[in-house]
Amino acid sequence: MEQQVIEVSYALDTFYFLMAGALVMWMAAGFTMLEAGLVRSKNTTEILAKNIGLFSIASLMYMIVGYNIMYGEGVNSIIPSLSFLLGGDNTLEEVVAGEAYYSNLADFFFQVVFVATAMSIVSGAVAERMKLMSFFAFAVVLTAVIYPVQGYWTWGEGFLDELGFSDFAGSGIVHMAGAAAALAGVLVLGARKGKYGPNGEVRAIPGANMPLAALGTFILWLGWFGFNGGSQLQITTVEDANAVAAVFVNTNLAAAAGVIGAMVVSKILFGKVDLTMILNGALAGLVSITAEPLEPSPLGAAIVGFIGGAIVVFAILALDKKFKIDDPVGAISVHGVVGIWGLIAVVFSNGDASIVSQLIGIVVIFSWVFLASLLTWFVIKAIMGVRVTEEQEYEGLDKSECGMEAYPEFNNK
Repeated sequence: MEQQVIEVSYALDTFYFLMAGALVMWMAAGFTMLEAGLVRSKNTTEILAKNIGLFSIASLMYMIVGYNIMYGEGVNSIIPSLSFLLGGDNTLEEVVAGEAYYSNLADFFFQVVFVATAMSIVSGAVAERMKLMSFFAFAVVLTAVIYPVQGYWTWGEGFLDELGFSDFAGSGIVHMAGAAAALAGVLVLGARKGKYGPNGEVRAIPGANMPLAALGTFILWLGWFGFNGGSQLQITTVEDANAVAAVFVNTNLAAAAGVIGAMVVSKILFGKVDLTMILNGALAGLVSITAEPLEPSPLGAAIVGFIGGAIVVFAILALDKKFKIDDPVGAISVHGVVGIWGLIAVVFSNGDASIVSQLIGIVVIFSWVFLASLLTWFVIKAIMGVRVTEEQEYEGLDKSECGMEAYPEFNNK
């Protein structure tokens, strides 16, 4: 009887893990729709190709080497080991002995969709002027090496984990890391033509489809329940089931409060409610709570999300106007700046976390991903170039990179 209970628990935890992973995979559709809505119509097909391509590359590269780097034994707490391909799954004897609580392959599936999420952040930030194949080349390196190394230092029980760095579901490990890679790419790439005037004035380049952007945000919101809820790893005990419920509630409240935070700030600053800001406010609330969605009270989670939603408006404006960093979808602000806030906010509810450990983790993860990405972008630029020609950018990347338009009827009437 006891063995049967163990087997059923193993099966249910594995199934929960897989379904949570499927929800996170659905976030790929959210990023795709969000980015397709926030770019101009002439670049829509290319952004769609980027997103389905990066997910496929991430899946393969993480299977070939990335997962083993992140969760291998390691040479020491800093240097991971190097091995290839996936191993076998748990045996019945291991499960009965209490050595495994869910399938190893379910763990791989759950982890690989996180890798793809990090790479999706890069996609939007470099939109409308990057060569498609150069983007894919970078995706190979990020998902195979750059992301897994910092993942080894944290979730792989490396030196940051030993220092007490805490990141429940990835405000830093996934979101800030993706933003750091995106920032490096944007700096190498430069701004879109016409974005900034000769005297430094900022020229708005509105997206083509706000309904798609809103749909993408709601899809991401839904997928985030798998992102945060699945990170509890188990659900078959009363304690774990209650924890998952708390994570779901806190995740939802943080997103909702993020919307309100961005709405209030945009109304004060602009005199109007800016839809793109409140969509990013929802995502900012989600990123904020991802580092610690379990410990805060529901009110505490809402406060964390509200602050994240307010921060993201100021961050987007600062990067655009002051630093002249052209990020068409606000990805660096949403996932980077707010990811840092989320990691700091951990100390307000998790008594085991320290501000020193959190700050060390922020600096180490950001520095590693940014510098490794910067080097990778420069190598790609030297070998194959990273930016399309000015003529191709003017015509749109749909034609030059994909040979087809997403909305051909616009030009064929």
